[in-house]
Amino acid sequence: MNTGLKDRVAVVAAASQGMGRATAEAFAAEGARLAICSRSEKNIQATAAALREKFKADVFCQALDVADEKGVRRFVEAVAHKYGRVDVLVANAGGPPAKGFLATTTEEWRKTFEVNLLSSIHFIREVLPHMQRAHWGRVVAITSLSVKQPIPDLLYSNTIRSGLPALMRSLANEFGREGITFNTVAPGYTATDRLKELAHHLAQQAGVETKDIVERWAKDTATGRVAQPAEVADAIVFLASERASMITGQTLLVDGGAYKGL
Repeated sequence: MNTGLKDRVAVVAAASQGMGRATAEAFAAEGARLAICSRSEKNIQATAAALREKFKADVFCQALDVADEKGVRRFVEAVAHKYGRVDVLVANAGGPPAKGFLATTTEEWRKTFEVNLLSSIHFIREVLPHMQRAHWGRVVAITSLSVKQPIPDLLYSNTIRSGLPALMRSLANEFGREGITFNTVAPGYTATDRLKELAHHLAQQAGVETKDIVERWAKDTATGRVAQPAEVADAIVFLASERASMITGQTLLVDGGAYKGL
């Protein structure tokens, strides 16, 4: 399938590991030019080097806290200066800690809002003028199955991430006539370090092995297994492609059938 992404400029946030890194790799495989960021200078530089070596990709990278509004502005300005355009944004951020409600704190609620919702707003605000000038753009936000059905002990994610589909739908309505689409990808249980941390947390609470928790999650899916990050990345690449031009304001579940609703 021709995705039409060759030489497009794709910004991928939180791209040094997990689904963010898999997404950067998927865009590199399509011949896109990449701008990637993460909090760790060492990790993002290593990711950029790996992408250049494996895919011969054109990669711009920078250490960045996605919750830093001014930092996001400087980053996008640098990307636009280097490439002259911004075509695709993949808004992404690390997940907040797993806690029950009575263990949550006001400070953590604020931080989760800044990292998992406000950061996407910062990025979209900065890339949107470039997409408007080109009359073409793709914005894809990575959220979680938790936007469709709550996940035990993920109170922060269940609550804050649910704002992203509403944001994407609102922006799709406002900017759809300008050739820009806005969608959300909601992964289910996916084999990342974040999943291992959550499994370990729940296993300690239940007095079982971590692998028992992962096996239970796998049994809850229609496919009988957890997803791989590359499978989530493939869905993101499709939504960013020319082939997805009539898909906007939607939430695409990549969960192996874990969601039980209609």
